[in-house]
Parts: sequence; C-alpha cells; structure tokens
Amino acid sequence: MANEWLLLFPEKIRALLVGLSPALLEKLEEIRVREGRPLEINYSGKYHFIAGNGKLTLNPDEAYKPGREDAHRLLDLISNHSLYTMEEELRKGFITIPGGHRIGLCGRAVLSGGHIEHLRDITGFNMRIAREVKGIADGLLPYLLDRGRQRVLHTLILSPPQHGKTTMLRDLARQISAGGQREREANRPGLKVGIVDERSEIAGSRRGVPAFDVGPRTDVLDGCPKAEGMMMMIRSLSPDVLVADEIGRPEDAAAVTEALHAGISVIATAHGKEVAELARRPGLGNLLEQRMFERYVILHRTEAGTSFRVLDGQKRGLLPVPVEAKLGGERHA
Repeated sequence: MANEWLLLFPEKIRALLVGLSPALLEKLEEIRVREGRPLEINYSGKYHFIAGNGKLTLNPDEAYKPGREDAHRLLDLISNHSLYTMEEELRKGFITIPGGHRIGLCGRAVLSGGHIEHLRDITGFNMRIAREVKGIADGLLPYLLDRGRQRVLHTLILSPPQHGKTTMLRDLARQISAGGQREREANRPGLKVGIVDERSEIAGSRRGVPAFDVGPRTDVLDGCPKAEGMMMMIRSLSPDVLVADEIGRPEDAAAVTEALHAGISVIATAHGKEVAELARRPGLGNLLEQRMFERYVILHRTEAGTSFRVLDGQKRGLLPVPVEAKLGGERHA
C-alpha cells in the first residue's frame, strides 16, 4: 500500500481519506483529528474540512466530527496497542511512526516537579506526512561546497515550520553521501555522512533501517537526542559531515562547536525567518557570534514550491534573488 499511514486511522476516518482523489492524497501534508470538532486536512498550504459524505468544505458545521471512540482507536493504532511503552514520546508530545511521519498530540499535561511527565486524556492529533523529494537540493548544493578542499561548508538552514527544512536536509544528505552522479560533477567524491535523527523524521528508520534514501555512505543514529548523538558520532563513526534537524538548545550548540573543532562539517536546521532572529537565542546566538557557520540558507514557501536565499558566514547574500526549488506539490517537512 503506497500510503501505509492510512492504516493508522480508525475505519470511518480512513474511509473518508481514502475517498479523496489520488492526486489530493499525494499532496496531503497534515491531517488534524480533534475529538468532537471538525476533521481537517492541509495540502499545498490550503486548509479544508471533510464532510461526512467525503466532500471538502470550508464550513465547520458540515464537517465530520470524530468522537471519543475515534480518538481512543487512533491512539491505540499509532501506539501499536502499547501506549505504556511510549512514555518518552508522550512526555515530548509527539509520536513518530514508521516512514518518518510525526503525530503531534494534545491533551492534559501531567506535571512532576514542575516538568511535564506525560500526557493523558489525549483528544487532539496532528499527523504530518513525510515524503522524500529527490533532487530538491540540486540547486542549493553547489553553494555549500568548497571544491578546492573537497569539503562541505558548515551550514545552517532556517525557515518557519512546514517550509521544507527536513525535505531539503534529507536530499542534501543523500547527494553528499552519493557523490557526483551527473557528468558535470563526476569528480565529486561521496563523503561519510552521519545523521542524528532525534525525531526519526530525516531517515524515517524502521528498526534502525532508513526508509528514505539518505545515501550509500550514511550512518543514522535514530531516536537519540541531538547533542548526545553528535558526540557519539564524533567519537566512534568518524563522519565527514554531521546532519541534524532543529537545533536550538545550548547543548546542541556545544556539540556543533565540538564537531567543527574536530574538522567535521555540520549541516543543521533551525526554526526562524531570518538569521537575525537566531542571535537572540542563547545557544544559537553564541554560534552566530563566533561565526561558526560558513553558509546560511533561508527557505521560504511559495505557491510554486520552496525558494531559498544563501548567505555567507558574514551574512552577506550570495544570491541576489530567491531561487525556486520546485517541490511539485510534495510534502514540505
């Protein structure tokens, strides 16, 4: 089954989703299930509700409203009937399922010592559907290479959520690992890539084996906190390039600094619209102040796909205008 994630929905909701056109199914980015409230989908930046007859509508009163049984059944299916084994996921507020799809959870927070211990009475779900788009990094990669020294420049990719960071990161890892495949770059060797995949979204691993193509010379550390994972990679796997998604904590910044001092290139992502925003964050601000990154890539979603701007280490633009990276309606992770 091409869209295996459909099997994780209760029968009624699954029937409504299956009833959508194949073209629309391939564009789906988010499916929001809220107990007692309208069933909602997001595709290509557009939001619609699904009515009980399977039609799309903008009127919430016409929409199918999942009940308590739907919510309980969905939680049972996404936890593989073993909710008690997912204590860490419930503490973080999301569950990553095979294929790299992430399901955000809403419910009642149970606190211990002022910190969230886990969630209970879960009644809200947001499935973010992950898809790989091979070739999305074709236009960007040349700006991230130091061809003279056959290395990748230290790079930070930033954008708001759902503008394509993870999709771009995944394809960069694949291309860097594979090396030059086209005639014009046949002399570019493949490099050893280490992916620290804390949320299992980059590689979409199943029992440790990547479900997405992340390249032939890539090692994946799945489900491991980024800071610890980067240090483990540095000590034991000798990567040429380290890849990590959504850095931001001070410990992440310390691990990035350690990697750069060890001569390992780093490609990471962070949430933000502009580089200036990052300077106000304790961890990332220090990295920017010390000019640790040699390239900044700013992604912006458009109707045509995703555009990007590239800045050098001193935040000077290398591209005078945004360059379009066509996603062809696929998932923006």
